[in-house]
Amino acid sequence: MSGGSQPVRVLLADDQPLIRAGFRALLELTDDIVVVGEAGDGAQAVELAGRLLPDVALLDVRMPLLDGIQATRRIGATPELNGVRVVILTNYALDEYVFAALRAGASGFLLKDIEPGDLLQSVRVAARGDALLSPSVTRRLIEEYVSTPPRPALVAGQDRLTAREREIVALVARGLSNEEIAEHLVISAATAKTHVSRSMIKLGVRDRAQLVVFAYESGLVVPGTAL
Repeated sequence: MSGGSQPVRVLLADDQPLIRAGFRALLELTDDIVVVGEAGDGAQAVELAGRLLPDVALLDVRMPLLDGIQATRRIGATPELNGVRVVILTNYALDEYVFAALRAGASGFLLKDIEPGDLLQSVRVAARGDALLSPSVTRRLIEEYVSTPPRPALVAGQDRLTAREREIVALVARGLSNEEIAEHLVISAATAKTHVSRSMIKLGVRDRAQLVVFAYESGLVVPGTAL
């Protein structure tokens, strides 16, 4: 750690002890991340999240009692756990549960075969409140599962955004970072970040992953169209 900051506190939840042990070993390679608890099922994960208040909860998508989606939904519905960022662990980039997890409030997802260095960085990213959705995986995921007509309530939500904010939310949905948005629109990165933050506040979403869901479900971005 540097600057005396507190380590990122992580909760691991997977029904396979060997998987949990492997992730714990990787996470403990650094001193700015600490594993504060482990759960073998979704119900225990929710209970531990409430008791331990981790910064990041890594939840397997398929667990007994409560799966990762149900556990994510319960964590997201608990005001006291608003600061807990849920990241779903999956074996498949297009697991049918992944988009449902994003709808339920997950900040993103990781493949279980992730490289050690990428895992550590991803946990840090999630703890900052950023979404773990790479551009390529975002496009594949969204185009596979967001094929239903726009929801009227969500379409109406666009009215709360300015034209610039709608433009920026659409770019977020395409996987662009604040720096890439700034370059694309020829504005400063700080301005891009401000627009993203204001959009999240206006729409009542907790992070960039939820902006992605809104953008596609509201029709701001149409699957398959070019930037």
